[in-house]
This record gives sequence, C-alpha cells and structure tokens, in this order.
Amino acid sequence: MPELPDIVVYLEALEQRIAGATLVRVRLLSPFLLRTATPPIGAAEGKRVERLRRIGKRIVIGLEGELFMVLHLMIAGRLRWLAPNDKPPGRITLALFEFTGPQPGTLALTEAGTKRRASLHLVQGEQALAQFQAGGLEPLACDLAGFAQRLTRENHTLKRALTDPRLFSGIGNAYSDEILHRAKLSPVALTGALSAEQTERLYLATRATLADWTQRLRSAAGAAFPDKVSAFREGMAVHGRFGQPCPACGAPVQRIVYAENETNYCARCQTGGRILADRALSRLLKRSWPRDIDELE
Repeated sequence: MPELPDIVVYLEALEQRIAGATLVRVRLLSPFLLRTATPPIGAAEGKRVERLRRIGKRIVIGLEGELFMVLHLMIAGRLRWLAPNDKPPGRITLALFEFTGPQPGTLALTEAGTKRRASLHLVQGEQALAQFQAGGLEPLACDLAGFAQRLTRENHTLKRALTDPRLFSGIGNAYSDEILHRAKLSPVALTGALSAEQTERLYLATRATLADWTQRLRSAAGAAFPDKVSAFREGMAVHGRFGQPCPACGAPVQRIVYAENETNYCARCQTGGRILADRALSRLLKRSWPRDIDELE
C-alpha cells in the first residue's frame, strides 16, 4: 500500500501537472470504485483544481466550489499520468480523469489483481472531508513530547502502534518495518514498556526513515511521474527481504506472517537474537521452532 513517502511524491507530481488545471471529464470504468452518490460525480467536471493535499494515505484533489475528490489506493491501486495521445492500461484501469491546462493529460487510476479495494469519494465541503481524518499525528510535524504522548496513549506492540491511523498518519506495513530496524527495536515490544531513551530513538528513526525515503523516491522520479510505486524497494533494510542478510549485521532477515501482512525484522539487531514466534509455522514445528538466530547459522 502506498504510504506517506509514496503519497507525498505522488502529490508533488500532481501539483506540477494539474494544479490550476480544469477537470473536464471523469470516466469510471469500474462500478465499484465510486463510494458516494451525492454530489454526483458529474458535478466535478468543469471544475478547476484549487488544492492538493494528503489525509493519511489518501490523496485529496480539491476543486472549486469546495468539492473534494478523495482517492484511496489501498494495496494495489496506483496512479499513472497519460499524455493526450497515450492509451490507458487495459483491464486494470478503474477510472480516467481528463485535465486541460498547461500540461493537458489524463490521470489514470489502476488496480492490479481481482480484488477491488481502491476507492473514490466525492464530497462537498470541509466538514464532509473531515470524515476521512482518523486523528493520527503527522510524524514529520510533531516534536518528541507529542510523539511520546501519542505512542503511549494505548499499550500496543510497536508495530501496531506505528501502523494505527488513529495514532500516526501515513505509516503502514513497509515503513514501520524499516523504522523499527533503524531504531533497533522489536516489533512486538510494548509501547508502555519503552524507556525514554528507546522512545527518543524510535522518534528519530521514524522521522529519518520517512524523510530519507521521501527524498529517495523524489530523486528516483525526477521530473517524470512516479511509475514504480511499490511496498518492496531496492535499498530497504528488512521489509520484503526475508532470508536475505541484514545490511547492518549480516544475519538473515526474519518474518512474522499474519493474515495478508508480514512483519520483517532482524533478530540480532532488534530482538537480542530471539526469533519471534510465527503463528502458523511455530505451531507446526513446535519444539523444532528455532529460538534464536544462532540456531539458524
């Protein structure tokens, strides 16, 4: 799922292309994408783009007349920018938004796979837009005291706390793994048990990880529209790198699999060498389940 760095770079690319432009046509190619009926989607046509912003992992395109198109890409949704004569992707295209302006073109919303989770809402007014605010703190706009207060508001594992949109805005599965590896903290450590030094370490790692990856993605895209948005990126320390060597210590990266998510971590750097129980595999292997990283080497 695109997270804060990805959404920021998407917004910067959109700002260059559609800020001040007019949305002349909306083509919905999937009946499941649009989640609102009032105002009708046709009300957005002919309106000028006044502002672009991020709400959590959502992209908001603000149109004149206080109309807001809210795009949530979910796991497999992506955006593509098409020049006037470009052909849109085939079956994966859910919607096309045609703009006129200094750089006329079409914004395509695509979604790979068969599950249709991406969504589009059209709402009227700031009050209606507020429904998408989960209340999470902006991690790049808070101080240490605010971060610590929010982190310890409820006693959760660090992984859950970082990815809870009610606590922190824009952090998901991928960057939480990278943050925790940088902070050298276990994903299952409880927020209420952190020392002041560990809390500060997590705060600094959160800011550094998000800022660094935003700059990396910005540099990779350059003047082009970002077209390689992925949760698995070359250069990540642990996320999506199960079995590969940790860049800090060389130990094989471990994982915890649950539902459709996976947590990746380095046992040597983050858990004192202890391999965390995987709900499925550890129950299956029982006594054969390795307890520490040295059993695997």
